[in-house]
Amino acid sequence: MNVRRAADWLGLAAAPGFALMALLTALSGDAAEMLCGAMSPFGGMVPMYLLMSVFHAGPWLRLAAQASRSPSPIAARACSDSDETTG
Repeated sequence: MNVRRAADWLGLAAAPGFALMALLTALSGDAAEMLCGAMSPFGGMVPMYLLMSVFHAGPWLRLAAQASRSPSPIAARACSDSDETTG
């Protein structure tokens, strides 16, 4: 696996990783987190992890745009199979 492919996979891992960290932090009920988060609506680790997840969503958006431009091999095969039966 080349370095470019590994970097692509690492980029895809960032957004869900931060979202998972936000969920785990919110569910942990840590007293320090509750105290720090009460000071400001944007304070605490949960909003920070969610914001980082949004900022790292770029690779997922590029992947979705690429997938919408090109049909999947399964869909292309299904369309070619139906053309053979009607033609």
